[in-house]
Amino acid sequence: MSYMMSYIWRTMGRFRKSSSCPDVEDKPFLKALSEKFIYVITAFNLAYPITPWKFKLSCMPRNTTYDFLLPAGISKNTSSLSGHYEALVETKLNSSGTYLSNLSSRTTFHCCFWSEEDKNCSVHADNIEGKAFVSTVNSLVFQQIGANWNIQCWMKEDLKLFICYMESLFKSPFKNYDLKVHLLYLLLEVLEESPLLPQKSSFQIVQCNCSVHECCECHVPVPTVKINYTLLMYLKITSGGVIFHSPPMSVQPINVVKPDPPLGLCMKITDTGNLKISWSSPTLVPFQLQYQVKYSENSTKNMRKADETVSATSLLVDSVLPGSSYEVQVRSKRLDGPGIWSDWSTPLTFTTQDVIYFPPKILTTVGSNVSFHCIYKNENKIVSSKKIVWWMNLAEKIPQSQYDVVGDHVSKVTFPNLNATKPRGKFTYDAVYCCNEHECHHRYAELYVIDVNINISCETDGYLTKMTCRWSPSAIQSLVGSTLQLRYQRSSLYCSDVPSIHPISEPKDCHLQRDGFYECLFQPIFLLSGYTMWIRINHSLGSLDSPPTCVIPDSVVKPLPPSSVKAEITVKIGLLKISWEKPVFPENNLQFQIRYGLSGKKVQWKVFEVYDAKLKSASFPVPDLCAVYAVQVRCKRLDGLGYWSNWSTPAYTIVTDIKVPIRGPEFWRIINEDNTKKERNVTLLWKPLMKNDSLCSVRRYVVKHHTSRNGTWSEDVGNHTKFTFLWTEQAHSVTVLAVNSIGASSANFNLTFSWPMSKVNIVQSLSAYPLNSSCVILSWMLSPSDYNLMYFILEWKILHEDNEIKWLRIPSSVKKYYVHDHFIPIEKYQFSLYPIFMEGVGKPKIIDSFTQDDEKHQHDAGLYVIVPIIIPSSILLLGTLLISHQRMKKLFWEDVPNPKNCSWAQGLNFQKRMDIL
Repeated sequence: MSYMMSYIWRTMGRFRKSSSCPDVEDKPFLKALSEKFIYVITAFNLAYPITPWKFKLSCMPRNTTYDFLLPAGISKNTSSLSGHYEALVETKLNSSGTYLSNLSSRTTFHCCFWSEEDKNCSVHADNIEGKAFVSTVNSLVFQQIGANWNIQCWMKEDLKLFICYMESLFKSPFKNYDLKVHLLYLLLEVLEESPLLPQKSSFQIVQCNCSVHECCECHVPVPTVKINYTLLMYLKITSGGVIFHSPPMSVQPINVVKPDPPLGLCMKITDTGNLKISWSSPTLVPFQLQYQVKYSENSTKNMRKADETVSATSLLVDSVLPGSSYEVQVRSKRLDGPGIWSDWSTPLTFTTQDVIYFPPKILTTVGSNVSFHCIYKNENKIVSSKKIVWWMNLAEKIPQSQYDVVGDHVSKVTFPNLNATKPRGKFTYDAVYCCNEHECHHRYAELYVIDVNINISCETDGYLTKMTCRWSPSAIQSLVGSTLQLRYQRSSLYCSDVPSIHPISEPKDCHLQRDGFYECLFQPIFLLSGYTMWIRINHSLGSLDSPPTCVIPDSVVKPLPPSSVKAEITVKIGLLKISWEKPVFPENNLQFQIRYGLSGKKVQWKVFEVYDAKLKSASFPVPDLCAVYAVQVRCKRLDGLGYWSNWSTPAYTIVTDIKVPIRGPEFWRIINEDNTKKERNVTLLWKPLMKNDSLCSVRRYVVKHHTSRNGTWSEDVGNHTKFTFLWTEQAHSVTVLAVNSIGASSANFNLTFSWPMSKVNIVQSLSAYPLNSSCVILSWMLSPSDYNLMYFILEWKILHEDNEIKWLRIPSSVKKYYVHDHFIPIEKYQFSLYPIFMEGVGKPKIIDSFTQDDEKHQHDAGLYVIVPIIIPSSILLLGTLLISHQRMKKLFWEDVPNPKNCSWAQGLNFQKRMDIL
């Protein structure tokens, strides 16, 4: 500005020396110069600085005399001086157009800028030498006889588009002609020292959009990085065939930014009973804004209007009464420096209710104290606070000891030491009613009390690289519209004795899992740092924090499970031995837990603790040495901190032979005699050994023979359970050995086949009594003998059928035995009892049917014991007989002769006989 003023003074000095105009004398000129009423500049030497408000462009024909231009009472040498640096440019009338009869083909137009704040306008005049100068006159002359435009320019909030808006105020006869406007512009980083403007050829041109209402809008794109540059421009206006060139204009776009209207305008009653007007600030502008708020209040008591300017995005209005109506609008502008007010926001109307609660809703935690205030209006009259009573859910009157009188019309109620709200259907809050003495308004305040004791548990992985924290929102699921967030603050070392919520904290992203828990991952971690965590509940009513907890990652380690777990049954000792390797991390001493059980779908685990951190193996006795055992091991810090690791991958024992078989198999024989060859073939039969006897498998059987003539020899029969040999000598002894991977059985059964002993008869009697289809009682009597009786062999089979023989070994001291098998009542069975002596097999006692002697039945003392069993069994036997009825008929009719072939059977009614059966 100072540079431009100095340039004006230099220009005016040159003009005074060269001027020879007779009607401009030095003295009046110096006087005008000193009083700053007249100044002279050359056209296009200076640019008009665009203001942040509206200004006008006015043009008038030059053939109007200079004296006419001056208002009455103003000397042409003492015209008022404009407060802006305005320029005057001549605009030629197009020679081809004739629009005014009183204008020649070449008419010069005087154009100038002026504003409402400055009513003077710069006017062009010539001296006798043709030198141009400007004298300021009242702009009323231009408004009355010239062409006028309203212009305002601004930079949009996005800082990318510069806009100039023109509104035509043409006087007749120009207003009926088409309007075309072009804007020529140039962006300069700095103004050059020379006051001369750049050549017109360097300007860029944009065509403005004009409407039928003679309004135009010109858009100039401005890069965001150049909003501090200087924008030079001028307007080329064509209307009714006349071309107008405006004086040049200059502006820095940053100085004429016009923000967008504020958004999100809202009003609500605050917790203190005031009306809060709030809005959202535009986010694109790079500077702070100020806001102008205008509102009107209409209530039963008074009406008021207010207009306030604030720098915050909210405004509090006090003295709010029930039943009042408010209308509010807001606009914004740059706080520091020049700028343009935005348009007004859309009007918003807010009406207060007849009962005002403040706060209208409260969100709080269990154990806290809260208060509600209210103002009650009844039939256009505000109720005295002393006559207000409070109710909870319209079911429980709140004691007056909890009331407080805050003012003539404001009542207060306080709730101490609150319990959690119990949901009632869809209502998740308690309704607090402010009432008159005799009635309650339907409006109420809402009280939300929730339990925020949320448990946060954390776990550090076995590699000590990450910590996972889990928490469940189930305690606060009833609070609709809330969001939960884990926040934490890390201390440099360990945890404080009493963890507290820090004002500076960080949020942590947590992800909901299928089990309903949220998981949050900390990685990397500082093992000895204290992580103070809490859950923040964000809601439109406010924010709540759960009680904080502090976690040290080193104290919540879940180690990796032990590795290289092995399980085996030790040979000869017969113990379950388990071995493992401890994990590398953590380096603390560890305790171990071992569990084992028989492998299967549902393992019945037995658990043992190992507290010696140096041990890497343990042994336990197990009942079944030949079973497959599943074994798992896990570990934990010996000091009790942290968690048990996962169980290791199961290890299984392999069934192997522990010792030689305990004994050989029990066996019996079948003797087949060939009378023609006088030979006897003996077939040995035995039952496979169980695991407990074989310890733990049998790979093969060996039959050892002993005779007086051939001595002793052995035959390997593999894993067969039957073997046949030729009995040719008087006595032949055999032994069957069981062999596994360790060796042969040491305790074995022997059987001697002797011709003389086969005639020894010590079994005097043998009886068989059927109890039911699955049990038969055998009893026998013996005669004295000098031979060493070892045991009996009981043999039974279905008579007259080549069924497999079944046999049992019975101790020698037994005189009665229960044989369990599936016995068919209509079949005949053969029972044989063989006494087995050390010297050989004695003569058997053989019976071919069940005993039917009732007298023996009665005198047999053992039968008294089984009578209660016989009675219910007879029912089952009856059912079996009925099922076999058809088979009995068939057997009967097989014996009946054919009447056609037998004369004695002719004439008999066999059908009648069948019915009798």
